[in-house]
Amino acid sequence: MHSITVYQEQFITYLESQIILKEPKNLYEPIDYILRLGGKRMRPVLTLMATEVFDVNFKKALPAATAVEVFHNF
Repeated sequence: MHSITVYQEQFITYLESQIILKEPKNLYEPIDYILRLGGKRMRPVLTLMATEVFDVNFKKALPAATAVEVFHNF
C-alpha cells in the first residue's frame, strides 16, 4: 500500500491527462473548471486504495476513481 500523497499525485496526473474539451462548451467547461479546483481528492484516493486490498494494481482503477470524483462534484 502506498502513501496517500502517492495516490493523490497519481490521480491528479491521470485527471490532467484525461481532460478534453469538447462541444458543447457550456457543458464541458464547467466540468473542467470544477475538476481543476483541487482539494484533497479523498474519494478517488479511497477508490485506489480499495483496489490494492484485492491485490490489483491501483492504476487500473484510475478511470473508476475519476468517475467517483466527477459524480461527487456533480
